[in-house]
Amino acid sequence: MKILITGGAGFIGSHLAQRLLDDGEDVIVLDNLSTGCQDNISRLEGRKGFECVVGSVRDQSLVYELVEQCDNTIHLAAAVGVKLVLDRPSHSIHTNVNGTENVLHAAAVQKKLVFIASSSEVYGKSAQPSFNETDDLILGSTSNLRWSYAIAKALDECLALAYNQENRVPVIVGRLFNTTGPRQTGRYGMVLPGFVTQALQDQPITVYGTGEQSRCFAHVYDIVESIVRLINKPEAVGQVFNIGNDEEISINDLAEFVRDATGSQSEIQKLAYGDVYAAGFEEMQRRKPSLSKLEKTIGYRPRTPLAKIVDDVIEEKRAALNLL
Repeated sequence: MKILITGGAGFIGSHLAQRLLDDGEDVIVLDNLSTGCQDNISRLEGRKGFECVVGSVRDQSLVYELVEQCDNTIHLAAAVGVKLVLDRPSHSIHTNVNGTENVLHAAAVQKKLVFIASSSEVYGKSAQPSFNETDDLILGSTSNLRWSYAIAKALDECLALAYNQENRVPVIVGRLFNTTGPRQTGRYGMVLPGFVTQALQDQPITVYGTGEQSRCFAHVYDIVESIVRLINKPEAVGQVFNIGNDEEISINDLAEFVRDATGSQSEIQKLAYGDVYAAGFEEMQRRKPSLSKLEKTIGYRPRTPLAKIVDDVIEEKRAALNLL
């Protein structure tokens, strides 16, 4: 089987490409290398069945050509990270929506399977103790561009499910919750690699807001395993799944955990959102997924403990900083 991964030179995409090649699949990676990078896939170059195409998911003719060559498409390409979205909101909207439309339009011709990567951001400001796939979405005002990513991802989901209903395109939507692990950069506001890098250099560990907001962090290996299982489950087609870990921790506790795990002398420094982002920035206080639907469908759920996730990120960052 040949599988196209859009955004395949990115953090998640590169791990997924490696896993699929190990499983004996052929893989084509499409990436414009704006947030992904060649280093992520350098170990895959030269492997039988691997091809990397440098190009944009917004290039309709290119996407059509690549989807036509492949049996399945895993669509990960997106503008990601709060900082990037706020710095370039129109670019983010166009990339996320136009790219998804191009993939679905190409897949519709031959009814090829498409996995669409969505985000826990679509739940918006919901105060639910944990999020279920059928819960209502509570998004902020369009005048606050902080919510543009969530709105674009919700539209991606609607497009996918509409293509499934109207054109019988086999689609699966996965809402990813705070995926982290080796190869993730803190450059676009990703919290764990940012904390680890600061701690290893004995710089202040910067916590935004009160730090009482909580998150659930999933190891990228668990996310890859979930996606691989989903695309091989016919009963998953036409459905939406939460994909993440449900081990919850406050950002304050995460900062202390990272400091202890690295043996760092860093102080923990609080920064108001207004000092980092545009005025009016709003944050979700909790993001805990319900995983019962995922586990029931694929017989698996992400369970890697936070301690193991943090250790893996520390090991990689130590090597990158020549601190081994």
